Amino acid sequence: MELRLSYLRNGESGIISSVGVGLGRGRGEYRRARRGWGFEKRLEDMGLTPGTKVTVVKSAPFHGPLEVIVRGSRLAIGRGMAERIFVEINR
Repeated sequence: MELRLSYLRNGESGIISSVGVGLGRGRGEYRRARRGWGFEKRLEDMGLTPGTKVTVVKSAPFHGPLEVIVRGSRLAIGRGMAERIFVEINR
């Protein structure tokens, strides 16, 4: 099942499947659209590339950032950025 990174709960993990701009209302509903080169480059610099495992450590309340573990490093990712990262999970 493919979901936005921001939908994962504390302790859940998944494999990054794609990066895009989501449009839709339900969990997992989206439509990929063109995105900026700068956004993709920023994710690449942080190690967030397709095929990489990512684990949510903590999701801040009130639409705050997510703390994630990627390639052994802890990162804080803004909610808007996490909305545009799609992960494949097995539930």
